Amino acid sequence: MIYANPAPADFASGQFYTLAGAEYYLDRSKLESDYAPVRFQRELRFFRKYCASGSVLDVGCSTGGFLYQLDKQNPGAYNILGMDASGPALDYAESRGVPVVRGDFLSHDFGEARFDAITFWAVLEHLLEPKAFLQKAAQLLKPDGVCLVLVPNMRSLAARMLKRRYRYIYPQHLNYFTRTTLELLVRDEFSLLEQRSMHFNPVIIWQDFRSGGREVSNRERAELLKRTTGYKQNSMLKPLRFGYRVAESLLGKLNLADNLAFAVRKIESPSVAKTQV
Repeated sequence: MIYANPAPADFASGQFYTLAGAEYYLDRSKLESDYAPVRFQRELRFFRKYCASGSVLDVGCSTGGFLYQLDKQNPGAYNILGMDASGPALDYAESRGVPVVRGDFLSHDFGEARFDAITFWAVLEHLLEPKAFLQKAAQLLKPDGVCLVLVPNMRSLAARMLKRRYRYIYPQHLNYFTRTTLELLVRDEFSLLEQRSMHFNPVIIWQDFRSGGREVSNRERAELLKRTTGYKQNSMLKPLRFGYRVAESLLGKLNLADNLAFAVRKIESPSVAKTQV
């Protein structure tokens, strides 16, 4: 696995996300995009395939956009809970009606609470100890519980073309995954249900190619997210979106789309399985 060594202290401890990270997470353009109905379409379809109802913990929930849409689009089906290292982001999530718990995931005591599903959307790449997070997630899942993971794909078309110029190779990312390394990371605690590659943003490829690797500011990231969200909602671009979906589907089949998404199921220990029988 590719990882940062040494890991910047503020990112490794999570302090960045409580302090400087708020500038990005609470940017108006990003908030508008995070709460747009089209924002988490792929993640929601992927999630619903493996968890039709039940209790859900979203680790690294940020401002709560995924849980908000999950609850809004499926009223009464889920008992949702978000967790994050960023206090300001959680404040906003609560203001939108998303229940949250504050603190460090690894040290937090969840008591007797157990979940039907735990999600890590674009989270593991930020963690100093991704393996430990997955181990705790397995402990918190109910029997047959599922975990949904999404990370940037280091074998994507964008990463292959741009190399060090790719904007997602930057200090906040402590780990970089391929399909093989992610499979190795989850296999001790989980059985693999499905692996897919999804998302494709040609605008990023074009911008990063032209910029020659210039650092992209948080404001620019938020503005691009708002722009691409707008493209998805613009009815006049429907013909172009069809071509885009074809391209994304092809890249996904070749494992070259921007992100890797895994659905995995908790492996029960032999002693637990014997007790249940």
